[in-house]
Amino acid sequence: MRTVRTALLAVAAAGLAVTALAPSPAAAAPAPAAPKFLSAAQLPASPTPWTAGPVRTGAPQEGSVCTAGIAPAAGTRYRDFRTELDTNARQTITVAATAARAEKLAADLHHALATCLDRMKEQDPGLEGEAFYHGRIGIEDGAHLHSIDTSHPEVGSTDIGLYSVGRDGRAVTVVEWGQMGELDGAPLEGFRKTTRTAVAKLY
Repeated sequence: MRTVRTALLAVAAAGLAVTALAPSPAAAAPAPAAPKFLSAAQLPASPTPWTAGPVRTGAPQEGSVCTAGIAPAAGTRYRDFRTELDTNARQTITVAATAARAEKLAADLHHALATCLDRMKEQDPGLEGEAFYHGRIGIEDGAHLHSIDTSHPEVGSTDIGLYSVGRDGRAVTVVEWGQMGELDGAPLEGFRKTTRTAVAKLY
């Protein structure tokens, strides 16, 4: 009986030793931080200060005429900005499931910006305007810069919009800036810098 009891104690001790030496399950990897948005101070210079709105979840329901319906609501957030002189801006960020999907989304958005004026004219035959592609920006996985200058001769209004789309891995961002006026009065170089900052801040 003493021999059996000794053997059982030895087995139990061995089991405790194995348990003590076994590595504990790896802690779950923390979720990656959400991409960061621009601050008001990082938008192009304006005669009156920019005011940043809250970050909202989902795709914008209004505005963003050129890119509406392209980015999915899931994984998308946006932030609006404004000044006292009717100048407004918006940044939208979408985090795709994979880098490949993000690359396709960025390409679709780039195409949508390039063809936006033609679609606007189809919807409003009285609209006139010019659209320009201002080239690629070498930041992270790249960004593209566009401008659309529109006017309504019957109304006498003119508007200029600057747009960019950029990507860093799975994150894609679109930055929009608009005000009354023409391209000559738009802060193109300031917007280029804002785009670089927006893409660099994603991750």
